[in-house]
Amino acid sequence: MEGVVVLMFSQVIIKIVGLIYKLYLTNKEGFGDKGNAIYSGAFQIYALFLTVSSIGVPNAISKLVSSKVAIGDDKGAYRIFKIAFAMFGLFGFIGSSILFFGANYIANSYLQIPEAEIAILALAPSVFLVSVSAVLRGYFNGRENLSVTANSQSLEQIFKTVFTILIVNQIAAISCNDTILMAGAATLATTLATLFSLIYLYKYFIKRKKEVWKEVILSTRYKKESVMKIIKNILAVSIPIALCALFSVISKTIDAVTVVRILKGIIGEQEATLQYGILSGKVDTLITLPFSFNIAFATALVPTISAAIAKKQVHIAKRRIEFSILVTILIGLPCTICMSLFSSPILNLLFPNASSGAEMLEIASWTIIFVVLIQTINGALQGLGKVNTPVIAFAFGAIIKLIFNILLIPTMGIKGAIVSSILSHISSFIMCIMSLRNNLDISFKISKFLIKPLFASIAMAACSYIIYIKMYLVIPQKFLLIFSLSIGIIVYLILIFVLRILSEEEIFMIPYGQKIYKRIKK
Repeated sequence: MEGVVVLMFSQVIIKIVGLIYKLYLTNKEGFGDKGNAIYSGAFQIYALFLTVSSIGVPNAISKLVSSKVAIGDDKGAYRIFKIAFAMFGLFGFIGSSILFFGANYIANSYLQIPEAEIAILALAPSVFLVSVSAVLRGYFNGRENLSVTANSQSLEQIFKTVFTILIVNQIAAISCNDTILMAGAATLATTLATLFSLIYLYKYFIKRKKEVWKEVILSTRYKKESVMKIIKNILAVSIPIALCALFSVISKTIDAVTVVRILKGIIGEQEATLQYGILSGKVDTLITLPFSFNIAFATALVPTISAAIAKKQVHIAKRRIEFSILVTILIGLPCTICMSLFSSPILNLLFPNASSGAEMLEIASWTIIFVVLIQTINGALQGLGKVNTPVIAFAFGAIIKLIFNILLIPTMGIKGAIVSSILSHISSFIMCIMSLRNNLDISFKISKFLIKPLFASIAMAACSYIIYIKMYLVIPQKFLLIFSLSIGIIVYLILIFVLRILSEEEIFMIPYGQKIYKRIKK
């Protein structure tokens, strides 16, 4: 849990810092919703290439390395790392090359946003850089050193924000606020940030190399495996995870391909591009914020469950999964309800110069609870070695997304794309939770996992909303939302303990849990 907390705070910092540059870009003169459409379109293509070359890598390497370390085979773990480094470095280089030389075709024919070509070109080198970084992160995660991953990701986001503001500002001054060049400058900042993150990981690895090598020499249960067998093992784990992430990214890419294409015949190309810019640049950014709190559980579950299964400690794996799912619900439910309830004030606070999209955010917020639960359950299934189920679930979800985008966008407009996302996530969630229950005897008590968390979440939202309404003319608008939500969070935390949602043992699993429990009891 200490590793989880470190990673969780890192993800929170990443999202907050990331929100800063998003706010800067959206409110920047000449950028706005059109700039977001260009930037997001290029970024979705980049994410698609990244998925193929690296997204499944950290969890795959983490799972294989932790299984080896758990039984004392440090030499085998290090050999897996070396082979994976060479293999995914090659994959990343190929991905970068395709993206760089195919930028014109992708922007014009695939996205139908010709302005995105420069942004895609600037992003291309990042595919290689992230692929190599992913292997290093996976190795450290497998040795349960989550702080390295946390630090590298935090540094990457900080550099990304700083570079975005500096470079975009310079380009804006030189080009007289040219939207296309500013979007390209923003993606160039991403490439530079990934380079600095890789440098940090490499320097840390060199610093730890003597210590790692000593563990390799003292390895007690080394069992030599051929290079081809190791590659086969890596691919057997990474391909399903990558496919799972690929289908998840495809859902967003479906919006990038279908929204403008369908809407431009109804409301015109310019308005269609703006609508997509609002959805991808503001709404999607905000609804992914809660994932930062939860992704730590999904990341940590893979190596810890793999190690428990390797030691045949099924009861430990079961307890960790149940606890992680409960905490996921406690994070996801209040975020879902409050973001839907306060959609308009949130946009007014964060995007004063471009605050449109409240109705979109209100509806889209209901994807949060399903996505965070899928995150955690996916991590549990990967740790258990059931990596194919999430792939099937996400593939089915992507099909649902495509079908309902085509059916709903012509009649509901941009809201049709949001409703199709909700239906897609619900279908994926149902398949994943059914698979988990079939593979592990987990009991979810309705009162503990649903009724009590739902009651606490509604009480929090109601309390925040009443304060917001009553204090509307008393407290300045900039502080009113933060103040009312802060009071609501305090009420929510009190209710978690009053309703005894967390047991004594579960509280003790939290860092400093015993001290917290004693104070609460008093």
